[in-house]
Amino acid sequence: MALSLLAACAATLPPMDSRKPHHTAEGFRNNYPTGWLRGSFWKWQRERWAKGLPKAPPGGWHFPTVHPDVQWLKANRTEPALTWIGHATFLVQMGGLNVLTDPHMTDRASPLAFAGPKRVVPPALDFHTLPHIDAVVISHNHYDHLDEGTVKRLARQAGGSPKFFVPLGLKAWMASKGIRENVVELDWWETHAVGSTTFTAVPVQHWSARTLWDRNHTLWGGWRLDTPQGSLFFAGDTGYSEDFKDIRRRLGPVDIALLPIGAYEPRWFMSVMHVNPDEAVKIHTDLEARHSVAMHWGTFVLTDEPMDEPPRKLAHALREAGIPHEKFWVMQHGETRRMP
Repeated sequence: MALSLLAACAATLPPMDSRKPHHTAEGFRNNYPTGWLRGSFWKWQRERWAKGLPKAPPGGWHFPTVHPDVQWLKANRTEPALTWIGHATFLVQMGGLNVLTDPHMTDRASPLAFAGPKRVVPPALDFHTLPHIDAVVISHNHYDHLDEGTVKRLARQAGGSPKFFVPLGLKAWMASKGIRENVVELDWWETHAVGSTTFTAVPVQHWSARTLWDRNHTLWGGWRLDTPQGSLFFAGDTGYSEDFKDIRRRLGPVDIALLPIGAYEPRWFMSVMHVNPDEAVKIHTDLEARHSVAMHWGTFVLTDEPMDEPPRKLAHALREAGIPHEKFWVMQHGETRRMP
């Protein structure tokens, strides 16, 4: 039974190109491999249990939120703007398009409705208050970034489905959930245009899995959007690597970079897959970003650091690097900022 299950999972691998170093017979790999500690997940879980982590304050976590100007967002098709919905989900309004990044609108980042990481802050926009979405970019298949219920609802939005941009291997997953049209699947450095906006899949350092048997069977990555109104980089999830210098060399500096700053402790385990605030500042520098925006914090309890720690550590990292704080925004849930 186990062998047949593994064989079935292996059959789901997309076609591999042996000329590309990140394609292997077993699945995909990072450009700058760091190795993986066998059994480290369970070591981490034992440590968490022994230390009673993560610790929450009395009464639980609470974060300030902003009520978005829904009427303005629905009418806006001309002014570049960015709204943080929560975690890695942004409404990006650029180039006349409404784009969602890693949309997640449900209560848990989990395959189970009754267990797994639960939202601390509700999504700042929902299916009734979102404007019509033209495109969605998905960075990888982890449950806090690819939410089945959310993408199904978006595919049924009034006025037609958005165009979904996914890394290699995820088009088949989308089809298995009934989303068979308007799905564009790209490998790293491949591009696709929607009107005057070019979407480019770019490498970051991470991994993929939705089950115990499909690790790295689908690709992961960030996204670069180039529009007449400027450029934007969305990192998804990533550890620190030389990939960001490569992106800068190949695509040039970027106007806005959406970068993760949370889910980084303990470093002995998380460093290969999640940057900390110091490394987020290094990515900001590597990309030569005009402005960066913090994400991947303050929404789900995923790792061991206090939920409110990442912005404080980011502020310290910016001071140490001599970078003005206004160059790296920390937005409130629901906040909209016009892009400079």
